[in-house]
Amino acid sequence: MKVRICFHDKCFDGACSAAVFTRFYRERIHADAQFAYTGMTHKASQPFEDGIFDGDENVIVDFKYSSSPQLTWWFDHHQSAFLKPEDAEHFRHDHSGKKFYDPSYKSCTKFLATIASEKFGFDAKPMEELIHWGDIIDGAQFASPEAAVGLLEPATKLALVIEAAPEANLVPMLIPYLTELPLAEIIDLPLIKKHLNPLLERHRRSIDLLRDRSDCRDGVVYFDVSDLDLEGYNKFIPYYLYPDALYSVGVSASPTRAKVSVGTSPWKEASADVNLATLCEKHGGGGHARVAAISLGPGDLVRARQVAKEIANTLRRASVVHGRT
Repeated sequence: MKVRICFHDKCFDGACSAAVFTRFYRERIHADAQFAYTGMTHKASQPFEDGIFDGDENVIVDFKYSSSPQLTWWFDHHQSAFLKPEDAEHFRHDHSGKKFYDPSYKSCTKFLATIASEKFGFDAKPMEELIHWGDIIDGAQFASPEAAVGLLEPATKLALVIEAAPEANLVPMLIPYLTELPLAEIIDLPLIKKHLNPLLERHRRSIDLLRDRSDCRDGVVYFDVSDLDLEGYNKFIPYYLYPDALYSVGVSASPTRAKVSVGTSPWKEASADVNLATLCEKHGGGGHARVAAISLGPGDLVRARQVAKEIANTLRRASVVHGRT
């Protein structure tokens, strides 16, 4: 029995969701299953390539829905979970009892663990630490910007490696360890340890780089680091540097995409009528109400900068109108 798990790559919540599903499936569905993992990246083109669903069971966690008849399990919590209206309609008519969606959850990890426990009798207690930190990190539930940027906990150090390590297929190699080991032991694994110190140094440098590149006006931090190797920067740095900022808009780039990242400070109350996922959906992106992104082609950097400036101006107007600045 081969189980193909497609998960949101370079994302702590995506990796944790894949780990929770693996342990759940092995304990409650098929003890002898063999697992294969594919990291999925949001991009301008169709993310699901032909032949990707090659398992006896095919799973997507923490990523967009697919209407493929080969897809057997799906768990997601993003507002922008469906590539097109037809996909949403297809999901609504699914009666398999194996596809689940709830955008009210802050993390897919906790959502998946809850469903697996309530509907399938899975004992999630041995994975409590992983589920807790999946919810903290993906839900931006840190006590302060200093806690989010300080990276003192094993979970935050591991998240840094997951999000920024340059090694291809690192996360698929890591997921089996996440099913069994405490996070403090995982960051001592050779495949993590070899990346951790260089990435911590890069993180420290990135704070100064973002300070130099940022323009904070009317409650919105705008920055462009697309000429630097910084796509995996810590998204809380803008609020650490500018505690009074409400929103951040950043442009970054990698060999596979140009990216616009849009976020809300977790330590500020945002206007209820500014939904960042809806704002980004207008440009082909999406995400959550308080954090979202747009992925464009690697040659679309000029367009990415135009879109980012347009969104920053929109948010600045909203901040002024609602008296946030």
